[in-house]
Parts: sequence; structure tokens; C-alpha cells
Amino acid sequence: MRRVNDGLPDGWTIERVRRAADDPEATLLTLDRQVVVEDRDRRDHVSLRPDTILGFPAFNLSLVRVGDDWYMGQLETDGSVLCWAIYGTDLGAVIRGM
Repeated sequence: MRRVNDGLPDGWTIERVRRAADDPEATLLTLDRQVVVEDRDRRDHVSLRPDTILGFPAFNLSLVRVGDDWYMGQLETDGSVLCWAIYGTDLGAVIRGM
């Protein structure tokens, strides 16, 4: 069973994420969804296997962690996530960049 803060970097809780993003609805999303990143060189999408997915309804954005990297994207109406770029490895800096 997944606990509320599973998948977040050390020192982070979902409450801290919500405060940092100024989004009280921010949540950890389940990993059982399609996640892709745009590959502009190939004009295609590449599947990702995320460790963590955060949803930010106030901004209609998602952050997806694969290894050490955080990707930014959006949650599609079918529940999939379309990412467009890597935004770094520091969750706090990535949240500030939203």
C-alpha cells in the first residue's frame, strides 16, 4: 500500500509541496497511467517510466520524476501525462519554475 509521501525526495511531504506551489490541491498521482515526453527532433513522443507523479490542479500542470530528473507537463483528460522538458533535479527549484 502506498503511503501519502511515498516517492517524494527526502525532506519533502505533500504538505510541503502544496505550500511551495501555493496549490492546496496538489497531490501524488498514481503511476498506472501513460506518461510521455515530446521528442522535438523526431516529432514524436517517448514513453517514460516515472518514479513519482505530482499533480497541480491550480496550474493544470504535472511534475514527473524519472530517476533524478523532474519533467514538467500537463495531465490530459484521459489521465495520461504529456511532458515537454526536463526542468532539473531539485524539486524546490522546479516548483518555483512553474
